[in-house]
Amino acid sequence: MDFGKVTTADLNLVDHQLPPDAASVSAVLKKSSKTDQTSYFVGCAKWGRDEWKGLIYPLKTKAADFLNEYAKQFNAIELNASFYKVPNESSVKSWRARVEANATEFTFVPKFPKSISHFKKLREAEEVTERFVRTISGLGEHLGPCFLQLSDSFAPKDFGVLENYLRALPADFRVFVELRNSGWFSDPTVRAEVIKLFTSLNVGLVITDTSGRRDLLHMELTTPEAFIRFEGNGKEMMLSDGKRIEEWVNRIKVWVEQGLTSVYFFLHQLDEADTPKLASITIDELNKQLNAGLAPVQFISV
Repeated sequence: MDFGKVTTADLNLVDHQLPPDAASVSAVLKKSSKTDQTSYFVGCAKWGRDEWKGLIYPLKTKAADFLNEYAKQFNAIELNASFYKVPNESSVKSWRARVEANATEFTFVPKFPKSISHFKKLREAEEVTERFVRTISGLGEHLGPCFLQLSDSFAPKDFGVLENYLRALPADFRVFVELRNSGWFSDPTVRAEVIKLFTSLNVGLVITDTSGRRDLLHMELTTPEAFIRFEGNGKEMMLSDGKRIEEWVNRIKVWVEQGLTSVYFFLHQLDEADTPKLASITIDELNKQLNAGLAPVQFISV
């Protein structure tokens, strides 16, 4: 994930402190009907990393078995593979079988295909959307919310297109949207319209925390669930990234006390070699501060 990347020289100039909550947070959580313990989902965006052999995968793990090993370590994945094409039914069936064989609970959070979000830009996308929804639903109880990432060129002028697309989705199909054009949040009128629409449709709004795009750190909630995409800054910045994660967990703790039902927290880095370490920091902090009950990452070597 190189979106929002800054140079090493400029990194220390970035204010990584989380902004105050937007008004939507208390408004949404006040209406929460939470009765059970908050659910926590932490993971990465892919499982096919050779660099993780000897770190969290056994050294002799074959590529075909990476998902098996990943599911032993994490309870969720932001499924980036579905961004490149609509997965076929046999792939979905295989993914489901592999996690069921290696984990008691596991959740896929699939990314909408770029043919929908970036090429068609939600226009005349009915057929491919129907195919995506139908196919990915084959994950059954392992399917979490799906994640619609829109390009930076998809701007407030496209509000009507976005509204029509979201309204046409199946009512029971859970969706979070990442808006990357700064105009969605810099214009107070547009921002209010987005929050109103998403809240009315029970559509979540992704919060993106990356060093080079602090304008996307909007701190809005439109459902009693939080979806955070966190980008670390590499091995040399592991300590400072850990402090950022600690601040996030402190904020999540406040939201949980107000009625937050679920947290989806996915870790990214430009160089993914050390991403499991960031995920481990997140899991440990959630367990320490919130008794999240997440299994600690079992490193083969660190």
